[in-house]
Amino acid sequence: MNLLITGAWKYSAEQKDLLLKRGYTVIDMPNERGALPCDPAAVDAVICNGLFLYHPIEAFTALKKIQLTSAGLDRVPLPYLEAHRISVHNARGVYSVPMAEFALSAVLRFYKQTDFFAANQRERRWDKHRGLRELAGKAVCVVGCGSVGTECAKRFAAMGCEVIGVDAFPREDEAYTAMLPTSALRTALLRADVTVLTLPLTAETRGIMGRDELAAMPNGGVLVNIARGGVLDTDALINETKTGRLCAALDVFDDEPLSPDSPLWKIPAVTVTPHNSFVGEGNAARMWKVIEKNLLSDYF
Repeated sequence: MNLLITGAWKYSAEQKDLLLKRGYTVIDMPNERGALPCDPAAVDAVICNGLFLYHPIEAFTALKKIQLTSAGLDRVPLPYLEAHRISVHNARGVYSVPMAEFALSAVLRFYKQTDFFAANQRERRWDKHRGLRELAGKAVCVVGCGSVGTECAKRFAAMGCEVIGVDAFPREDEAYTAMLPTSALRTALLRADVTVLTLPLTAETRGIMGRDELAAMPNGGVLVNIARGGVLDTDALINETKTGRLCAALDVFDDEPLSPDSPLWKIPAVTVTPHNSFVGEGNAARMWKVIEKNLLSDYF
């Protein structure tokens, strides 16, 4: 079985040896945008991230299985995979912990005015800030209650917050005070001091956080987007944050990297990070567990 592994996953010699022992022939492709290192028609399985954004999946005529290194499924043609009975596995749970920690830290940056104190330290200035806020007792709306959203919910709940989940398939879950259907999003936003977007990008979720939804958030609200840029109306957010009515921590954008000309860079109420929230030292071990389950335990 020919297994194409792109540079999206860095394996160890021991991990490669285990794959070889299970009958895989490993073919390396360091750059997904580069030339294919083999005949795509000879590839049985792939470990990748955005490979099929740059190479037509139709050329992979023998393909049976795809293991993604991303949690999202928006970079593969799902209807084609279903029609051709190609199984696809995402990296569910691999990045949830660091992303949830990132979301919490992004909110605390605004609540505890860490930029103010960092600037004071650089200037050796002893100034107090009397506008610090407490997170305890605040209402947090988590939009998208999958693995990432639930890890976010646990951490905000531990800080003494009331956590309301919004999801296309609401359920009872002890991590949340309550969980509402997507149709109730605006209702949930009306009282949300903090809103965290963790939902996948689909045709149904594109632009789900639009002008009206942002307007529903109370003054002083904080929005965190660690989902995909496409779920948010960026122009509407710019209008809301320029005045300081809302604060926003954005780790994902419609077009990446974010253009140097984007006004988001210069808005004091906005934190811009370069799609970095997923990074954590535990990712490699969690990714290998996913690959073991999908490519070793379940061998075609």
